Amino acid sequence: MARQETFGNGLSDQGFCGQRRGEALVTYSFTRRAVLSGASLAIATLGSAPLFAATRIQRLVSPGGIEAWFVQDATVPLIAMKYAFDGGATQDPTDKPGVGHMVASLLDEGAGDLDFETFHERLDRRAIKLSFTSRRDQFRGSLRMLKDNKDEAFDLLRMALTSAHFDTPDVERIRAAVLANLRRDSTNPSTLANRKFFEVAFDDHPYARQAGGTVESVPKIDVADLKDYVRRVIAKDTLKIAVVGDVDPETLARLLDKTFGSLPAKAELTQVADVVAAKAPQCVFIPLDVPQTVVTFGGAGVRRSEPDFMAAYVVNQILGGGGLASRLFREVREKRGLAYSVHETLLWMDHSAVFVGNTGTRADHASETVEEVEKQVRRMAEEGPTRQELDNAKSYLKGSQMLALDTSSNLARALLQYQLDKLPIDYIEKHSALVDAVTLEDAGKAAQRLWGQGLLTVIVGRSPLAAARSTTAPSPTTPPPAAVQPGDTPSAATPATPN
Repeated sequence: MARQETFGNGLSDQGFCGQRRGEALVTYSFTRRAVLSGASLAIATLGSAPLFAATRIQRLVSPGGIEAWFVQDATVPLIAMKYAFDGGATQDPTDKPGVGHMVASLLDEGAGDLDFETFHERLDRRAIKLSFTSRRDQFRGSLRMLKDNKDEAFDLLRMALTSAHFDTPDVERIRAAVLANLRRDSTNPSTLANRKFFEVAFDDHPYARQAGGTVESVPKIDVADLKDYVRRVIAKDTLKIAVVGDVDPETLARLLDKTFGSLPAKAELTQVADVVAAKAPQCVFIPLDVPQTVVTFGGAGVRRSEPDFMAAYVVNQILGGGGLASRLFREVREKRGLAYSVHETLLWMDHSAVFVGNTGTRADHASETVEEVEKQVRRMAEEGPTRQELDNAKSYLKGSQMLALDTSSNLARALLQYQLDKLPIDYIEKHSALVDAVTLEDAGKAAQRLWGQGLLTVIVGRSPLAAARSTTAPSPTTPPPAAVQPGDTPSAATPATPN
C-alpha cells in the first residue's frame, strides 16, 4: 500500500536544512566520454566552511541525461534515493480523485515477469525498501537498500515504473484496502477537519480534492485510469532525484540510466492554475460524537518563492511551530490547560500556500480554546514578535538544521525538496545567513500578512450546546456554529467566529 499523503510541504521540511557531519558543496557533470575513458571527475567547489567539511553535494548528469543531486558517503554500506515526478493528485480526473494514490499502491504489486508475491519476496529477501506516494503536486518515490543489493533494488524499481501489471485481482485487493481506510477515516475527527479545511480553502480547485480518493470515487477507478495516469505523469522531463550513500558516481550514473532511461521523454500534464486560499474569517462545525473535539485552523500563506518567505518561516516558529516554546503552546496549554498540544505549520505547494494549525480539547472547552487561538493570532498580527522571541527563534532554527539530517534518507529527502522548491545546490550553506537576515520589522510585516485577516476554522466534535449541559449553560448571546455535515459543499461554511 502507498503511504497516506501528508499535508504537503510543511515547516518541518525546513528542518532538513543541515547535516551534523557538515557540508562542502560541489557540482559535477558526468559525460559518456568520462565513463569510457576513466578520466578523473571534474568537480568544481561551490563553497565550503569548517563545519561543512565531511559531505559533498554533487550535481551528477548521467550519460543518458538523467540528473541527480548526489552525496557519496561510505560511512555505512547503505544507499538512499528519493525522487519525484510533477503531477501528483492534481492530475487525477476531476470525477475520480484517488487515481494517483491507487497507482502508488499498485506499482509494486507485480511488475515485469514477477507477480506480486514474487516481487515482494525479492524485496523482503534483500531488505529493499521501496515505496511510492501521490501528493498534491508530485508523485514521489523512495528506494533504500544495502550497497551489495543495489543492482537488484534499482532493477525492481525499473520494473515497477515501466511494466507494472495492474492485474484485476491485485487492483481489487488494493481497492478494498483503500476503501476500508476511507471508511475508517470517515469517523476520524482529525481527518475530517483537515479535509474540510482544504475543501473550504480551495473550493473547486484540485487542491480541494482528497488525494486518497473518496468512498464514491475509488469504486469507479478502472485499470485504464491507472495506466493512463502512469503514461501521462511518469516521464523524464519533470523527474527530480536525490541520492545519498555508498556508491561511486560512475556506478550511480549507470543505475540511473538503466532505471529511468526508458521512461517517456515528456509528461502530458493537465495545467493547474495558481490559487489563493479562501479569505478568512470563516468557521465550519462538523458534528461527530467523539470524546475530544478537534480544531483545525489556518488561512492563506506565503509561497516558497516569495521574498518574505523566510520572515514568515521565522515568525511562524514563534507563534506555533516551536513546540514547548511557541506562544500558542504557552498560552493554550501551559497557562490555561485547554489542550494537550497545539501547533501550526506553513505549507507551500506549487500553486498556493497556506498555514494550518491543529489542536484538540474537551467539547465544553472548544469555544474557549478557539477564542484563545484567535486572540494569540490577532496579537501576533498586530504587535509582531518581541526581540527576545525573534532571537530565540533564529537560534533554534539555525541549530536545528545541524541535527535534522541524521540519516541518509533524511538528507536525500531534503535534497529532493530543495530541487522541487527551485533552491540552489548550496542552499544548506546559505540557510543560516538567510535566517539571520530577518529583522524585527520583517517579522512584523510577515505576521500581519499571515494572520491579519483572521482564521478559517473547522471544528469537529460534539455539539457545544450538548457538551455544555453537563457543565455550564451556554451564553444566550453566543449561538454555536451552524452544523455542517461532512458531505456538504464548502459554501455551507458560515462566515462567523465560533465564540
